[in-house]
Amino acid sequence: MQPRVGTLFLVGACVTGCATNEAADRRFPLAPHLTRDQDLSSVALPCRPDPTKKDPNHVACAPETYVSPLAWDAIDNAIALPITETLKVPVQTEATNATSLDEVIPSAWFEPRLGARPLALEDVTRGACEPALILDGSKAADGEWVIDAGKANGSSPGFRVNIPGKGKYMFKSDDAQGERPTASSVIGAAIYHAVGFHTSCEQIVYFDPKVLKLTPGLMTQDNSGLPKPFDAAALERVFSRASKRGNLVRMQASAWLPGRLIGPFRYEGTRRDDPNDVVPHEDRRELRGGRILAAWTEHHDAREQNSMDSWISDAGKKSPDASPGQVRHYYLDTSDCFGSEWEWEAVSKRLGYSYLLDVPDISTDFITFGLITRPWDTAKRVPGKEQFGFLDVDSFVPDQWKNEYQNPAFSRMTERDGAWMARILARVDPPMVEGFVNMGKFTKPEDSAYLVKMLQGRLDKIMVRYLTRLSPLGEIKQEGDSICAVDLGRLRAVAPPDRFRYAASIVGEPSRVVSLSVHEGGAVCAKIPHRPGLADALRDDAKERYVVVSIDNGVAKNPLNLHLYDLGERGFYLAGVERPDTRN
Repeated sequence: MQPRVGTLFLVGACVTGCATNEAADRRFPLAPHLTRDQDLSSVALPCRPDPTKKDPNHVACAPETYVSPLAWDAIDNAIALPITETLKVPVQTEATNATSLDEVIPSAWFEPRLGARPLALEDVTRGACEPALILDGSKAADGEWVIDAGKANGSSPGFRVNIPGKGKYMFKSDDAQGERPTASSVIGAAIYHAVGFHTSCEQIVYFDPKVLKLTPGLMTQDNSGLPKPFDAAALERVFSRASKRGNLVRMQASAWLPGRLIGPFRYEGTRRDDPNDVVPHEDRRELRGGRILAAWTEHHDAREQNSMDSWISDAGKKSPDASPGQVRHYYLDTSDCFGSEWEWEAVSKRLGYSYLLDVPDISTDFITFGLITRPWDTAKRVPGKEQFGFLDVDSFVPDQWKNEYQNPAFSRMTERDGAWMARILARVDPPMVEGFVNMGKFTKPEDSAYLVKMLQGRLDKIMVRYLTRLSPLGEIKQEGDSICAVDLGRLRAVAPPDRFRYAASIVGEPSRVVSLSVHEGGAVCAKIPHRPGLADALRDDAKERYVVVSIDNGVAKNPLNLHLYDLGERGFYLAGVERPDTRN
C-alpha cells in the first residue's frame, strides 16, 4: 500500500466503449464467458514471524495488516488527489473487469444478487445476517453478554461484546441525531448486501443493560489515537447517548467478520501481498459504480476507513492466519447515510454537493463573487425530521453527487459504470424500499414513512438519469433462436408507456427482419433469422457467422447491440453485449 506519488496514467484498450458499424468487425471472439473471478481461488503466501503475547514464536502465513489513519487518508484524497487530477492529462478509460456481457462476475469483491436471480423480500431485508447471528436481548441472562473491548474510533460510541454461541459483535449507540445513525447502519448494510457487496451482519437490538458484563482493565483509543480506559464510567457515557424504550437500550449490533482482519482496502492500486489482487481498484466497475449507490443513500463517508479486508484461511477458525486462503473485501459502517451531519452546519449543508476541499467550486465562487445560488445555500432541515439533517430529493442530481472528499474509484466512474449500477437498483421496488427502512426499527412510524419517501424520490431520479441514455435492456438470456431481455426503463416507468416503441435490425443487413415481442414486466424478445446459405463446413468462428443485432426501445438515446455467432441448426451464440454511447 503506497501513498499517491505520481500522475502517470496509461491509455487502455477499448473494452465495451467503441461503437460498431459492420457485422464484420468481430469485436467479441467465440469463447466461453467468464463466470467466476480467479480471486476466489485460494493462494499460498510466504510465512513470517508474527509474535503475540500468548505465543512469542507465532508464525503467520497471511497478508500483513494495513493500517489506515483517518488523517492520512483525508490528506491523501482531499488534497493530494485533487492536485494530481489537476496536473495529469485527462484520460477516461472503461472498467477493466467488466465482462463481454457488460456485467461483473462473482469475485472476492462482489456477488451479483439483485437482478441476477429471483430474491424474495425476506431475502434482501435480512442482509448478511444468517439466522444463527440474530440476537434477542429479551432472552439473554444477566451478565451473559461480556464486554471485552471498547470501540477504538469513529463518531459513534460503542464497545465489543462476546456472546456465547453467537460470537463477537460491535455494539454502537445513536448520537445527537436520534435513531438515524443506528438505523442507517442496518439499512445501509442491507442495501449494499442486496446489490452484491460483501457486508457485515447488522441489526438493531434492544436489551436490558443488566445482560452485560464489563471486563475489568479495558483500554481503548479515541479518534486522536490516545489510549483511554473503557470502564464503568465510559460505558455509562455510551448509554447516555443511546435511545431507549423504557428500561431497554437501543443499539446497533455488528457481527464480527470471519477470518483474520487485515485492515481496509484502498480505492486505488492493489494489495502487493495478495497475488489474487491484479485489477487496480480504481478500475473495478463495482467500486466505480458504488458512487451511484452512495449517492442514493447519501453515504458521503464512503472512504477506505469504512471498509475491511479479511484473510479467509482454508484451515478455518482453527488457524485463521494459515495458508492457503483468500482475501475477501467488505463494506463497513453506513451510519452516515440518510442525512448525517458534521459539527459545523455550513459543512453539513454542503455534504453531497461539494467536496470538503473543492477547488472548482471555490474558484467559481471566487470568480463570480459568490453570486451563484448553490444547493447548500437553500438547504433546510424539515421540521420534526431534524434527525435526517439536510437529506433532500428536490436538489438531488445523481450525476453531480459528491462524497466528503474525492474517492479515486468514484472519480473514475464512467457512464457505463453508473448505468450498470442503475440497472441493478432498478430491481429495488417500493415494497423493498419500505422493507429496508423497516429494518431500522424507528420508534415513530412517521420517521419510517419520511425516509421511504426520500429514498424512493432519489431512486426515481437515478432511474431517469441512467436508464435513458445507454440502453436499459438488461438481464439478457438466450432461448433458442430468441434473445430476451428486460427493459428496466419500462419496468421503472422512466417515460410514459406510449414512448416505448421497439425496433430491431441486423446491422448491415436491412433485408433480414428481426421479429420482436413485448411482454409484461418489461420483457422484450427478439427472434433472429438465420443467415441463408451458411455452409456447415464453415468454422464456428468464421466471420460469415458473425451477426450484430441492434435493439432500440424508443426512449434511451442509444441502442443495445447483441454480438452473436450464427451456428445454424445449433442456434446462436451470444458472444458479447455492447451499449454504445453516442453523446459525443
